[in-house]
Amino acid sequence: MSGVTTLGAPKARQRERDETAVASFVLGLLGLFFFNVVLGPLAVVLGSVSLFRGTRRRARALLGIALGVADLVVLGVLMAAHHGGFVWHFGV
Repeated sequence: MSGVTTLGAPKARQRERDETAVASFVLGLLGLFFFNVVLGPLAVVLGSVSLFRGTRRRARALLGIALGVADLVVLGVLMAAHHGGFVWHFGV
């Protein structure tokens, strides 16, 4: 064989699941202020993947999903406030 042992593999996989939950939370939080169109859905997806894979940071993943949904709500409110979308003004 290649000489690589897999004794640390379960710990590495668990760490990856936990890091995905944290990433979901951080992206959801950042999405409230910046790029909510991208970061909101990304937070929802990462939080869901993290929960599906069995993270130990379940609350963090759920918060990431909730913040991702909140990002999309903020986006909807901002778009409604601007009467249906973004307006580009060229020139004066």
